Amino acid sequence: MTAAMPPPVKPPAARVVRSGAVTAVVCMALATVVAAMSSLNVALPEIARSTHATQTQLAWIIDAYSLVFASLLLPAGAFGDRYGRRLALLAGLSIFGAASAVAMTAHSATELIALRAVLGLGAALVMPATLSTITGTFADEQRTRAVSIWAAVAGGSAVLGLLTSGLVLEVWSWPSVFGLNVVLAAVALIGTFRFVPESADPHAPRLDVSGAVLAVAGMVALVYSIIEAPSHGWLSARTLAGLGGGIAILAGFVLFEMRRRHPLLDPRVFARRGLSAGSLPMAAAMMPAARLAPALVARIGARITCTAGLVTMAAALVVLAQLTGSSSYWLVAVGLIPLGAGMGLAMTPATSGITSALPAAQQGVGSAINDLSREVGGAVGIAVLASILTSTYQSHLHLSRHLPAAEAGQARASVALASHMGGAVAAQAHTAFADGLHLALLIAAGIVIAAAIGVATLLRGHDRAGTGTSA
Repeated sequence: MTAAMPPPVKPPAARVVRSGAVTAVVCMALATVVAAMSSLNVALPEIARSTHATQTQLAWIIDAYSLVFASLLLPAGAFGDRYGRRLALLAGLSIFGAASAVAMTAHSATELIALRAVLGLGAALVMPATLSTITGTFADEQRTRAVSIWAAVAGGSAVLGLLTSGLVLEVWSWPSVFGLNVVLAAVALIGTFRFVPESADPHAPRLDVSGAVLAVAGMVALVYSIIEAPSHGWLSARTLAGLGGGIAILAGFVLFEMRRRHPLLDPRVFARRGLSAGSLPMAAAMMPAARLAPALVARIGARITCTAGLVTMAAALVVLAQLTGSSSYWLVAVGLIPLGAGMGLAMTPATSGITSALPAAQQGVGSAINDLSREVGGAVGIAVLASILTSTYQSHLHLSRHLPAAEAGQARASVALASHMGGAVAAQAHTAFADGLHLALLIAAGIVIAAAIGVATLLRGHDRAGTGTSA
């Protein structure tokens, strides 16, 4: 008697990707890390009073996040390509949430700077994995819609972070802003476990650790020197050495990567005009109304859409530079509404141009380039404009000679501390701060116009209607 043959074993069915749920989860993760870029700004006066932070320390509390975030995006994107984008999301959200929980107990500016740097590490793992999950797993007809949603969330989250943290601070103190991070990270973490599929390239090369070290070192030297420039002088030997050293290291990174068999980032990809033009506006595009952009790109092309968006943004910044302490809300709205619209026009075609320029196996790196252009621009832009604002504030702050030296030093170190003194000192501080803000916004408008000229030049004659990319 022969034994009955067992029934054939069927291979497990492929996991069905629920595109709507996946898009919602990755956008929640994206919103969590982007909102953290701006949400702490409204808490800075209270942080200054609580921790006695100087103006430079306050700048570092903001920039430590952006600097680490930007510096680690490329290796984090490559990590997701090699070991799994879902894994990168889970690891990044866990680090982000844990660091935020610890930050709620911080008592000094130094602690906050260190913890914001750890938050940047978590965010660097999260952000490229969100976009590469979409571009690496969705079908073409789903991808375009999901990318436009991603772009809208990427920009809108900056404003949402400011508004939400402002509401939270009406009830609680500044640690509650980090508590909001914990809640958002926890929700995104649960959603990632439940809905996001794993995607990776098992044949991806080993991570280029040497290239990553060079990139991080160059960025740290460059941005650190910019942030510290107002304290030591823009033409001081220390500042010039730091700027020159940062630029030299980054130039060495480019030469090193061009000779690597498996580089972290091949500089030759920037010869592709869609990717190069896409990187320019991403440094400034933070508040898009992005859902309208794909239809405009299909009708008039990426070149006109991006350029029009950037010009609109520049005009909005000039309007905002006219604000004074007595300005009405309507003038604020006249500046903010076109600023958001301009970012919306610029951001979606820029994102599509970058991600479509690289193959599917390198979507994590492509997403990291997209995010890197945004975060490097953000980190350097914030550092430069904050330095200009600080320098102008200090030079325009005319204090009475009868004011004690200790109080005068505090007033020059921080507008928040000067405001807390009240009277003539506070009035002088507000006027000097407004002068610095006006100059910074006008310079930002000039930078955006330069970006518009660059995009218009790079995409001249290379639009492909309907794709938002270039040939």
